[in-house]
Amino acid sequence: MELLTNFSWVAKIATDDYVGFTFFVGCMAMMAASAFFFLSMNSFDRKWRTSILVSGLITFIAAVHYWYMRDYWASFEESPTFFRYVDWVLTVPLMCVEFFLILKVAGAKRSLMWRLIFLSVVMLVTGYFGEAVNRDQAWLWGLVSGIAYFAIVYDIWLGSAKKLAESAGGAVLSAHKTLCWFVLVGWAIYPIGYMAGTPGWYEGIFSGLDMDVIYNIGDAVNKIGFGLVIYNLAVKSSSDKA
Repeated sequence: MELLTNFSWVAKIATDDYVGFTFFVGCMAMMAASAFFFLSMNSFDRKWRTSILVSGLITFIAAVHYWYMRDYWASFEESPTFFRYVDWVLTVPLMCVEFFLILKVAGAKRSLMWRLIFLSVVMLVTGYFGEAVNRDQAWLWGLVSGIAYFAIVYDIWLGSAKKLAESAGGAVLSAHKTLCWFVLVGWAIYPIGYMAGTPGWYEGIFSGLDMDVIYNIGDAVNKIGFGLVIYNLAVKSSSDKA
């Protein structure tokens, strides 16, 4: 009886609570994606298993954080900013690692990986400062975060990562292009969420949007989408080899 009592608390989600709904759906979707990636790892050549593993880790870490964020929202109806940035500071650098892993076949060096990781951390840390620590200067922190983001975009679209993808060709080049679009279009959702939740010259444009809904949808699409691109690359590469 005591065990049942300890586990009897369930976060209640109102029928019109779209934020709570997206937290719940995001958690379940990324949990399912994690199981899919982990269970499919042994179906591919060894060189792709690490990439699939990282994809599973990205969605698993996000699923755990979304579980906590869902309960936090249900309890306080406040944006779980701290938990969200802890999630991002773990998962976004891993998403950058995926570029290095798929480009290893073309001779990618670790310097590419560490450069992308560094830029992603700068992007996230400055974003957190603007959203949670120094909101009066949110526009300035957002500007620095945006510069780091566009540096990543430049590197993968026009810089060394692009050249490596072109030299690899085939399925690797196709996967690289798709991941680049995720970063350019999918990641662009986050600056919109940032501007919707912080004060600045842009308030009149984005103030009517719900920051958490934007973030939740963006997370699910980007993290699961990244993993599916890697999975598709592994499938194509294994088929070509067969």
